[in-house]
Amino acid sequence: MAFTTVTAANVEEVWDADFFKAYVRANRFKRYMGTTENSIIQTRADLTKKAGDGITLPLITELVGAGQTGNGLLEGNEEALGNYGHKIEVSTIRHAVAVTDNDQQFTGIPLRDAGKEMLKLWFMNKMRNDIISALGSISTGVGTSVTYGAASAGQRNAWLVANADRILFGDGSVGAYTTLATDIAAVTAAMKLTKEVVSRAKARAEAASPKIRPVIVGEDSENFVMFADARAFRDLKADLGTSLQNAQERGDENPLWRDGDLMWDGVVIRKIQEIATLGAVGASSALISPYYLCGAQALGVAWAQMTKSTTDTRDYGFVKGVGVHEMRGVEKLVFNGKDHGVFTGFVGATAL
Repeated sequence: MAFTTVTAANVEEVWDADFFKAYVRANRFKRYMGTTENSIIQTRADLTKKAGDGITLPLITELVGAGQTGNGLLEGNEEALGNYGHKIEVSTIRHAVAVTDNDQQFTGIPLRDAGKEMLKLWFMNKMRNDIISALGSISTGVGTSVTYGAASAGQRNAWLVANADRILFGDGSVGAYTTLATDIAAVTAAMKLTKEVVSRAKARAEAASPKIRPVIVGEDSENFVMFADARAFRDLKADLGTSLQNAQERGDENPLWRDGDLMWDGVVIRKIQEIATLGAVGASSALISPYYLCGAQALGVAWAQMTKSTTDTRDYGFVKGVGVHEMRGVEKLVFNGKDHGVFTGFVGATAL
């Protein structure tokens, strides 16, 4: 009798696919990721099937024309569809763990599984940190950007001027929108994240040019999502007080919403404690917390290679290692120097 055996290559492919799905699913931004232009974080995997150093995402803006009514002629009165492109560069990301024969004997589990959870946690945290970094990044030109910490004063100021309709300082009463450090320093500790600030940020996002598109949920529900650090989230929760009793019911029907989030004026507020404060900027004695109000196509994630695992043996076979690598990029989507789907705010905060 002949028995069918599963080849090692197929076992590895199943492990790789399971690892990839598990770490992406466990990512705290997963519910905002999708493949369409209605996703806050749009994902693409085109390069897994062909060669290339990046993937270009088309950015579509809303139609603003009045159209024609009655006997009005449509021919010759068409509206040009605003469309741009943002290329996301990809690069290899990898990590590995090593297990000795001694430890392998104690665990009694396959080599790839020995470090699976820790590698999954590392990749999950890496994705989360890359998304946070992208949210706060500074555009420096067509298709290029740097992290906030690496940006020069000139680059930050140029970003501020280009995105003046997409930035809010404190409660909106400060800001000349020419020098970022000066405007942030004008934010006081009393200018906390409140429901009024949330509403003002949403109104400005909707009035921006081009406007930041909300995400369409269901047939007629439009939502923005605001990512805030633990300090700003705490202040907003205290400010909402009993208003939370009248908030939209939590449930599975709205994929942007989960228990623990806040909701105000069509904005879901999600706490991401890993978002770092900017500290005390300039003459300000207040801790400055950034927040990011996001609409459709705020960020892009592009994969050129899904997760793959490799093994290594050394020290006369005593030490065995398993490595995991993938090729991807995470960027804030930008057109003509403007953040396509991200509205950035800076509020005062006190220590936890």
